[in-house]
Amino acid sequence: MRILLVEDEIEFADTVRGALAREKYVVDHVDRLALATEACRWNVYDLALLDRTLPDGDGLSLLPSLRAAHPGIAVIVLTARGEVADRVNGLDEGADDYLVKPFALDELFARIRAVRRRPVELGPEEIHVGALVFDVANDEASVNGVRLTLARRELRVLSTLVKRRGRTVLRESLAQGVYGFDDAIQSNTLDSHISRLRGKLAAANAGVEIHAIKGVGYLLQVRE
Repeated sequence: MRILLVEDEIEFADTVRGALAREKYVVDHVDRLALATEACRWNVYDLALLDRTLPDGDGLSLLPSLRAAHPGIAVIVLTARGEVADRVNGLDEGADDYLVKPFALDELFARIRAVRRRPVELGPEEIHVGALVFDVANDEASVNGVRLTLARRELRVLSTLVKRRGRTVLRESLAQGVYGFDDAIQSNTLDSHISRLRGKLAAANAGVEIHAIKGVGYLLQVRE
């Protein structure tokens, strides 16, 4: 899952971003509405975490453009504005959840899982390719009922390939799905993730193959 965190309190944002990264989420952090709008132009997000009081406006004002750019995106407001009227306003404006600061990180994780379990109009909750089953809501992969143990970036590679199964995914698009824009990317790291992922899928008899399309990208398809 790729998350957009819009928060201007840097220390708080660093804490949340680090905790989410340990939970295997890819997180992009911006501290302005203008930067959030720009990020949405170039990246695909599954979830947005919005502060309300930002230097250039109310985080709620981002909701219309977020929904337009990413239909089905889940949105959780993280804010110190905890009055009943504020919470009602946030939910009425279209937020899926509203969490008042300070909060426990475990509660944030639980709320993220909850909003991701809600049915959306885009696509199935599970994607089946060969013997591989990918749980879209929980970002988990299994083969014959056994969950695959994947590193965070291996999971992001698989998620991107599964969602575009049968189609070639450009290297640039795959890297975008795997790395946050604050991450350092070395030229050979994506190939390393692919190599390890191939080995784990083969060991689990997943019945799928990842093909390299020279000079273009990668393709996931059922093994013949």
